[in-house]
Amino acid sequence: MTDSKAASQITDEVDVLLIGAGIMSATLGSMLNQLEPGWTQMYLERLDGPAEESSSPWNNAGTGHSALCELNYTPEVGGRIQTKKALAVNEKFQVSRQFWSFLIENGQLQDPDEFIHSVPHVSFAQGRDQIDYLRKRFEALRKHPLFPDMKFTDDRDEFAEFLPLMAKGRNFDENPVAISWTEAGTDINYGALTRQFLHVAKDNGAEIRYGHEVTNISHAGDQWKVEATNVHTGDKQVIKANFVFVGAGGMALPLLQKAGIPEIRGFGGFPVSGEWLRCTNQEIIDQHHAKVYGKASVGAPPMSVPHLDTRVIDGKTGLLFGPYAGWTPKFLKNGSWFDLIKSLRPTNVMSLLSVGVQEMGLTKYLIEEVLKDQEARMESLREYMPSAKTEDWELVTAGQRVQVIKPIVGPRFGSLEFGTALINNSEGSIAGILGASPGASIAPAAMLELLERCFGDHMVEWGDKIKEMVPSYGVKLAAHPEMFHEQWDRTERILKLADHSDSKHGRKK
Repeated sequence: MTDSKAASQITDEVDVLLIGAGIMSATLGSMLNQLEPGWTQMYLERLDGPAEESSSPWNNAGTGHSALCELNYTPEVGGRIQTKKALAVNEKFQVSRQFWSFLIENGQLQDPDEFIHSVPHVSFAQGRDQIDYLRKRFEALRKHPLFPDMKFTDDRDEFAEFLPLMAKGRNFDENPVAISWTEAGTDINYGALTRQFLHVAKDNGAEIRYGHEVTNISHAGDQWKVEATNVHTGDKQVIKANFVFVGAGGMALPLLQKAGIPEIRGFGGFPVSGEWLRCTNQEIIDQHHAKVYGKASVGAPPMSVPHLDTRVIDGKTGLLFGPYAGWTPKFLKNGSWFDLIKSLRPTNVMSLLSVGVQEMGLTKYLIEEVLKDQEARMESLREYMPSAKTEDWELVTAGQRVQVIKPIVGPRFGSLEFGTALINNSEGSIAGILGASPGASIAPAAMLELLERCFGDHMVEWGDKIKEMVPSYGVKLAAHPEMFHEQWDRTERILKLADHSDSKHGRKK
């Protein structure tokens, strides 16, 4: 129970209110500050620091998702590799590279070495069927301009030279393997990137209130009234805003429901948690330099695609394997056990139930994952690293993701969507991001889409500035290889990814 002073309301008014201090809010805040520096901004974050949920470097894979190695973006249908989704994801990641480079050139982001590093992206196949698939995928992508310098091998000696940690103790005769790879991949610390964004936001006049949980969003004439509570003192606050962005990770769904916008009707969320095996032996960490993605288990969500990952976090190199999927009803890692129940509405219950019937493979997969003990997890790791020893790995909890369940439309059942979805009201005065991967990797592209939907009447006057921030805006780089190579070389140089030597493997990037 708080005293009367703690319970008093504090009323503020801002142009832009951003809920959540993660990479999505930080990216949008940065874009709007470039376009309208006179607009006031405020961030509300329930935790005591930035990027402590999905944007935390230990809560995600840190992959610059550009479909270079992620096999779920290139399904095989009728014997043909489908590349449409891979191209779309890659195009969006090029937007990220351009936007970050613009900010570095203009002093709005500082040392890129804090948040981005060159790490090869590798696709891994085991057994003849997977190898055949991987070869087809390689052939489908290798001549495409957005997938530069892709290579393929099923030669055991070349495999062992490139991935010595994965070759040690492997029986190649019993289980043949192949890889395709490119040196053009990246590892990204989205937590460090978010902190840089918010440091600049504060310098530019934005107010950031940590330890403030949003409890309600409602209409207030032509504005939005957002109610928040200081989690430490109990102070109740009311903020009126012309525009609200809900970048609150898994809690975006419940908050948009509280806002009562019709566009969120019927949407549901299915929470999936994760765990990593993290290597504790530096000698082993030093033997591997790549992000190696394999095939997902039947029924597994894309965020659970197994990968053996080099990470660079706060200047130190690490190694992860996973993630192992789990399940809780929480919508955030630091959420409530009642999050899922509270998100149920008469308009979305049938969508959730129909997905439950359709996705029996996912249900089976999650049950199996939850029941795994440490030795079972190690056996999964040994498919990638046969020599792995239990004492060299520790289990850490990864972030919580909420997969989007789209509503029933006509005779169609609700559907479970593995991706990132932007929701906004028809007036363009409130918007939010739902879903998971590719998520952080495509934040700038997602925010440009938001600007088009919510600030359409400003787009003409903003056009020149947007083209300055993202030179390829409005252009498909896949159809303009000269522009792609020009922007690729530019961003390689600015992000300090070009001419980077890797002494471990004797390669020149």
